[in-house]
Amino acid sequence: MKDKGKIKLGISIGDLNGIGGEVALRTFEDPRMLEFCTPVIFASNKIISELKNTLKLNIQFTGINEPSKSISGKINVVNVWKEAPEIRFGEESKEAGTYAIKSLRAAVNALKKGDIDVLVTAPINKKNIQDEEYGFPGHTDYLAEQLDGQSLMFMVTDTLKVGLLTDHVAVKDVAEKITPELIRTKVLLVENSLRMDFGIRKPRIAVLGINPHSGDDGVIGKEDEKVMKPTPRTLAEEGHLVFGPYAADGFFGSETYKQFDAVLAAYHDQGLIPFKTLSFGKGVNFTAGLSKIRTSPDHGTALDIAGQGTADASSFKEAVHMALRIYKNRIEYQELTANPLKKQKLKR
Repeated sequence: MKDKGKIKLGISIGDLNGIGGEVALRTFEDPRMLEFCTPVIFASNKIISELKNTLKLNIQFTGINEPSKSISGKINVVNVWKEAPEIRFGEESKEAGTYAIKSLRAAVNALKKGDIDVLVTAPINKKNIQDEEYGFPGHTDYLAEQLDGQSLMFMVTDTLKVGLLTDHVAVKDVAEKITPELIRTKVLLVENSLRMDFGIRKPRIAVLGINPHSGDDGVIGKEDEKVMKPTPRTLAEEGHLVFGPYAADGFFGSETYKQFDAVLAAYHDQGLIPFKTLSFGKGVNFTAGLSKIRTSPDHGTALDIAGQGTADASSFKEAVHMALRIYKNRIEYQELTANPLKKQKLKR
């Protein structure tokens, strides 16, 4: 990765019937955003025109046929398809899922080729995207297949970062999915991301237990005693600043999380309920551990308010800013690690 001037920021349009298109375009109603990056939206001129007119958005855009032809200082729209699918705000439809995946595939391909530098994905509907070619429960798993590295769902703000041992897994299957190998892998992914993507030199990581009260010494399930406790202890003995497992119920309410640079939750809701409670509208979903940078807002398609012009673009705007910061942090990290004699700029 090298600094090429203004960062080219790709955007996949998400579910056409949801709020993804609205929050993406509303983010760039502020012309100052074009000073930070060159947005490249993967959709079609017709779709963006319809969104602009229906939602009365104050934007101007330029249509291009190839992402490599993006123009600095403009909102660029790559014409991924020629047809004009119907936008039906608030409805769950197979057609909307089909075009969401077309946009995502084109954006990821451009990211792999280097035609864009980072990717921000608008929300998709996990049900209507499923077909014979796309069998993934969400963005994270698809990106893990397409891009080099091991993926980690990492929910982040400037002050709170929560990673997941298991993400889109049914609660009944969580315990059997968590193994010592998985814990070690995810802890090291979090640690590396904190160093490389967020400039934290000596990250402190907390691990949450699986069962209530982390099992109460085996009284409430044996998983924490057998799996969750030994691995953090071993990692700590190896020099990693890893602590836990902590009982999840009081960890956030007591503000214990403020003592750590990141938290690794055992499963989806254990981590995302407190994260969204504390950070909703400011949080960003970052896929850590990959060779390329992808962020997303911390909300879904919000079909219930789609098309009303009332969607809050705050989280999407945060996702844009976060992607840009991580991109710059990675450049700095590479420069620092390539030249160990250079003055250290990493935190702590």
